[in-house]
Amino acid sequence: MLIIGLTGGIGSGKTEVSNRFAGLGVPIIDTDQLARELVEPGQPALSDIAAVFGPDCLDERGRLRRDALRERVFINPDGRRRLEAILHPRIQSLMQARIAALSAPYCLVVIPLLLETGMSDLVDRILVVDVSEMDQIRRVMVRDGVTEEQVRRILAAQISRTQRLARADDILENTGNIDLLISQVAALHQHYLALASAKAA
Repeated sequence: MLIIGLTGGIGSGKTEVSNRFAGLGVPIIDTDQLARELVEPGQPALSDIAAVFGPDCLDERGRLRRDALRERVFINPDGRRRLEAILHPRIQSLMQARIAALSAPYCLVVIPLLLETGMSDLVDRILVVDVSEMDQIRRVMVRDGVTEEQVRRILAAQISRTQRLARADDILENTGNIDLLISQVAALHQHYLALASAKAA
């Protein structure tokens, strides 16, 4: 099966794009969703996070306080690395198990930090959802109710737009024009079906 790694900076519209592919019957594996599963109460990863970052990262019901953890991680690069060391191997393992259970010409794996975490070796092609930095900032401020400074901190923790585009096999421009987005997804879908067929031959 052909494995497409979908990535892009924060606020680029990865969810919108993956939903469009899902509408065409393409299996989607979202690593953010896998991460959420891994930090549910009772999961070993949640216990490890509490041990490293302190019990105040959990609420009164023992669930992860994402806002509190996010603040600590983004102002502290060492904290981010420690969190990644807890989560990334588990995400990778779960992702591979989910892929192995699929039966389709190709699947889309949504990995926001695909290039930052060295997980690009796990996919056959890299699809980058591209958007201008100002659009990213505007969208995330509206979506998450955060300040421009907070968004810029997150952007600084990710590789640059130029670096991301240089690594892309395919680029999807998400300007906010839905008709353009739909046509790009449709064209890529046919392209990936053809590549999957050639790989299986």
